[in-house]
Amino acid sequence: MNVSLRSTTALAAALGLLSAPAFADMDAAMEFLDTEIDGVTTLSREEQEAEMQWFIDAAEQFQGMDINVVSETITTHEYEAQVLAPAFSAITGINVTHDLIGEGDVVERLQVQMQSGQNVYDAFVNDSDLIGTHWRYGQARNLTEWMAGTGADVTSPTLDLDDFIGTEFTTGPDGNLYQLPDQQFANLYWFRYDWFNDEKNKTDFQEEYGYELGVPVNWAAYEDIAEFFTGRDLSHMGIDDEIYGNMDYGKKDPSLGWRYTDAWMSMAGMGDTGEPNGLPVDEWGIRVNENSQPVGACMDRGGATNSPAAVYAVDKAIQWLQDYSPPAAAGMTFSEAGPVPGQGNIAQQMFLYTTFVAPLVDSPAVMNEDGTPKWRLAPSPHGVYWEEGMKVGYQDVGSWTILDSTPDDRAKASWLYAQFVTSKTVDVKKADVGLTFIRDSTINSEHFTERAPNLGGLVEFYRSPDRVRWSPTGTNVPDYPKLAQLWWQNIGDAMSGAKTSQEALDTLCSDMEDVMERLERAGVQGDLGPALNEPETADYWLEQPGAPKPALENEDEEPQTIPYDDLVASWQ
Repeated sequence: MNVSLRSTTALAAALGLLSAPAFADMDAAMEFLDTEIDGVTTLSREEQEAEMQWFIDAAEQFQGMDINVVSETITTHEYEAQVLAPAFSAITGINVTHDLIGEGDVVERLQVQMQSGQNVYDAFVNDSDLIGTHWRYGQARNLTEWMAGTGADVTSPTLDLDDFIGTEFTTGPDGNLYQLPDQQFANLYWFRYDWFNDEKNKTDFQEEYGYELGVPVNWAAYEDIAEFFTGRDLSHMGIDDEIYGNMDYGKKDPSLGWRYTDAWMSMAGMGDTGEPNGLPVDEWGIRVNENSQPVGACMDRGGATNSPAAVYAVDKAIQWLQDYSPPAAAGMTFSEAGPVPGQGNIAQQMFLYTTFVAPLVDSPAVMNEDGTPKWRLAPSPHGVYWEEGMKVGYQDVGSWTILDSTPDDRAKASWLYAQFVTSKTVDVKKADVGLTFIRDSTINSEHFTERAPNLGGLVEFYRSPDRVRWSPTGTNVPDYPKLAQLWWQNIGDAMSGAKTSQEALDTLCSDMEDVMERLERAGVQGDLGPALNEPETADYWLEQPGAPKPALENEDEEPQTIPYDDLVASWQ
């Protein structure tokens, strides 16, 4: 846990939160700026105080109100719930309960509120993966219209939307903003820089595989490196642990679904070219027509979810999990597997959600005594079906979402809290704790210039123009909650061996089309909803340009690596 969270009780006591009801208080704001922010911000002290005064004035009509918001449990949101929510309550007089639950549970609660119309939470931090859902159903407040209309009096003059790096992903095809980014993290390749630069390891790898040990550009090189390090004796480096060349997870759990929908399939090369998402076929294998209406997921309707590239993607994940990963990994979930590289016996990971960088920095087994990391981050390699112009990786954009079913007064109070925890006063300190950047000004701050050498390439990545090539799920997905659950249920059958990858993917795409057919029949999404194609043969679509792509005769490509320092230089 970050040191900032250990002082939560002390800060709460200093702000008078442990026993008294909340009343707006500039003294509390000053205490917060002195004790918690302590100059870790891009704003001058005068600007910080002015921003706090605006929050106090805007919140005056809501003093004493109790609001309830929810997010998944990651370090960033723990900081918000344990530190920023009590501070906001003391400063504004609005009592905030910020619940922390699993990501799957957040989606479930959101779905309940959308279906029932009952106000379960006043605001949700949910992934921008749901942007297609929110845009089509019209149940999330259109923030563009909200800020210009009903919510104008509670929209901060210092919000500065242009400073947010993720609004492209929270904007619908209609050009309107539906969600406000709160935290972002990418999936990046992670590897032990010290092991890769060890002379004996480099020499042995060159002799065995015939090319240099380096950052893998493609999956063929990743597999060679995984094989090389699995079971390798690293006693010459003072390491006696059992070594593994890959880390992953495979438990049949909701998190298994997003392990695949979070761009694994596009990294393999399943969909079409296009950024931020493939068009007309995206990384879920869903095809849309010229009106952005989903028309199919199976190959016989022009989708790619059960295509040869998709089978290749799942087969490789299963092979590497079985052959090169710790035995316990197959029974792990996302949250259980994330910290494992920090234990010190993993050589590389195809993609590491960078939300786990914060705990890595606190893991002595993978940090040098001077505070620099023994590891580095780099772009993930791609599979044999991948081609230039395709999506290269996933980026999570957890974003504030306020549903229309939330009463206006509660929506306004929640909107104030959402702006507070993303404000320029707060953002550098919040990013310092969770390392989930949302503002350009924070990324380019002097503070993170100083921290960059200790973060293994994370800052360099977010300062590079390449960062926009990592993107969330796009608008091809018409109903994220209904469709996402189908992925882990079906992929889980392949991971366990109950079905072949082809069988599992055939069922998955058929199940997705069943959901889309029901949506089409119900007409609940109007002209934006699915309009399924009439089935053709799979061969018909495999002969068309783009996805779905026919099977390659040889899926074993020539392995390629690149020196890490050359790669980082290309980011600058």
